[in-house]
Amino acid sequence: MSSKLGRLDLRVLAGTLRGRTLASPAAPWLRPLSGRIKKSLFDILTPRLPGAAFLDLFSGSGAVGIEALSRGARVAVFVEKENVAIEAIERNLSMLGLVDRAKALVGDATGDPSWIVHRSGVASFDIIFMGPPYKDRERRPLSLGNLALASLAGSTLLAPDGIAVVQHHLRDPLLAPPGFKLAREEKYGDTLLSFFTR
Repeated sequence: MSSKLGRLDLRVLAGTLRGRTLASPAAPWLRPLSGRIKKSLFDILTPRLPGAAFLDLFSGSGAVGIEALSRGARVAVFVEKENVAIEAIERNLSMLGLVDRAKALVGDATGDPSWIVHRSGVASFDIIFMGPPYKDRERRPLSLGNLALASLAGSTLLAPDGIAVVQHHLRDPLLAPPGFKLAREEKYGDTLLSFFTR
């Protein structure tokens, strides 16, 4: 394992890969979704998962998209701009035998997302999860959730009956961009999961 990858310390919670461990990037900017929040997220998403196309933006280790594949998603696409994270995702996909159902793409999730369609071969996604970092490398607070959501709203990435979920900090409120509406919001301490539909 690369010295830039951390321990095999994340686990798949349920589905065909339940209990399998995942490599995580050894990076201070990475804040994995806690097991409690991940369980709650997938309890909500379960009815939508079988056969779904899943997009994991700001994907870190890929734990969220891999959980979706384990629970029945047809395909998952992972987008990350950090090479060490892509290395971890690709290692996890290979280790779990998911290479034929997934793609890891290096790129920025906050700009025009049309490149994702061209490079992934997936025209639209039933579920899109965004877990942007709360702070950048200089520890400055970010508002990447709003930026990525606005970019998404201006594209055709989200299927007409799809759902977009954004993880964000309590002090970083999200605004529904034109054409989107807030369908649900869940609070876990200082973390929120906001669910948007068209």
